[in-house]
Amino acid sequence: MKDIHQDDKTIWYNCLQFIKMQVSEQHFKTWFKPIVPCGFKGHTLTIQVPSQFFYEWLEKNYLDLLHQVINQELGPQGKLEYSIVVDQGNKNHKAITMHLPAQQPGYTQPRQHTNKPAKSPFELRNIHAKRQESHLNTQYTFDTFIEGDCNQLVKSAAQAVAKNPGNTAFNPLMIYGGVGLGKTHVVQALGNAVRLNFTDKFVLYVSSEKFTTQFIEGLRNNVVQDFINFYLQVDLLIIDDIQFLSGKEKTQEIFFHVFNHLHQYGKQIVMTSDCPPRDLKGLQERLLSRFKWGLTADLQQPDFETRMAIIQNKMEYDGINIANDLLRYIAYSVDTNVRELEGVLISLIAHASLNKKDIDLELAKQVLKHIIRDIDTEVTIDYLQKSVSEYYRISLEDLKSKSRKKELVIARQVAMHLAKAYTNHSLKSIGAYFGGRDHSTVIHALQAVNDMLTTDQQFKKSFEELKKKIKLKSPQK
Repeated sequence: MKDIHQDDKTIWYNCLQFIKMQVSEQHFKTWFKPIVPCGFKGHTLTIQVPSQFFYEWLEKNYLDLLHQVINQELGPQGKLEYSIVVDQGNKNHKAITMHLPAQQPGYTQPRQHTNKPAKSPFELRNIHAKRQESHLNTQYTFDTFIEGDCNQLVKSAAQAVAKNPGNTAFNPLMIYGGVGLGKTHVVQALGNAVRLNFTDKFVLYVSSEKFTTQFIEGLRNNVVQDFINFYLQVDLLIIDDIQFLSGKEKTQEIFFHVFNHLHQYGKQIVMTSDCPPRDLKGLQERLLSRFKWGLTADLQQPDFETRMAIIQNKMEYDGINIANDLLRYIAYSVDTNVRELEGVLISLIAHASLNKKDIDLELAKQVLKHIIRDIDTEVTIDYLQKSVSEYYRISLEDLKSKSRKKELVIARQVAMHLAKAYTNHSLKSIGAYFGGRDHSTVIHALQAVNDMLTTDQQFKKSFEELKKKIKLKSPQK
């Protein structure tokens, strides 16, 4: 029998040396290294474990081994108690004690037999981060993610996490926004940056639907332990479309414990959603509260300048030169999301290639006619002038007059700007519609509007509102 006057740290150290020889290195790191000895009195050793789930897992899967090692260190009278950290909102913790029954004299550990298949898709006995499949698209990088006012916060936060995963205040990082705004692009760019700069870290990108499918497969094949072990080894976990866990109680339960373990041990968690946490339905409150621990940032619809930059970047990547008037026309016409904008560009390139045509405004109008339902491919300057006059509550005569009143000048410049974007008229022709002005006046108007869109948020808001009104009221052919 061992000396029972040893301290708790020495006893537990001796236990670990024995346990290390009985389990794989990765299972030892996952399930035993986090345990902390916190007291020894009489014949009872108390150890602290991170969570209720952790305790239950030890009880279910390593009870025989723990009985054996306690018997070896403390003798037949030896007992083990758990001090379990119970999370209460990431601020306060309390410990509860649970008793593991004493072993019976003469107890010997039986051989362990499992019914699991010879190969498990989740089992990582000797993990090597660089050899693990991260399921990332290497084309998604920060360099190819066009930054604008609509996504500046998200990109900055993702880059900060990529430089120091798990060690910023942005853990978890929750990014939300509508369809096609770039959520998947930015989180995969984050993952690719971490894989490039931290070659020892295991990065994993997975959709919530795939996570659910893997869990179900784990249940069916009796390899749930391997499934959980796999996820507990991840250094950067990226979960896409977390809203699809809605209503899946068992999957949420597993994800809750995986989340807790990773977060507690300084591993980075990144998630995407189609709405902010407060609007997610069918998810457990304890999960939602954890989603709010770090940073929640939203992706908005790309503004005009960002759409312009996206088009230029795409065309340059494909080695195609595009005229400015065509670039502006497409940017004005497709203002929903990045995915639809990229789809239009792909269609435009395909039509030009298949039909051996140049990419010009006429081709763009033809392509957009079949994609954007509410676009008017034959918007006239007269129609734009009338729409602008109504919006600013001025007369058509004042809009075309020589008056230099500020409110008239702004309305006139906006109308010229829209005429350049929505029609095929030259600068000289546009000037002629506005009281016979020359092309230099039109150029000045275009620059003035662009400057105001950049510096004046109120003007930008009203400009976008006007654009929507024009599109909604455009006469149908």
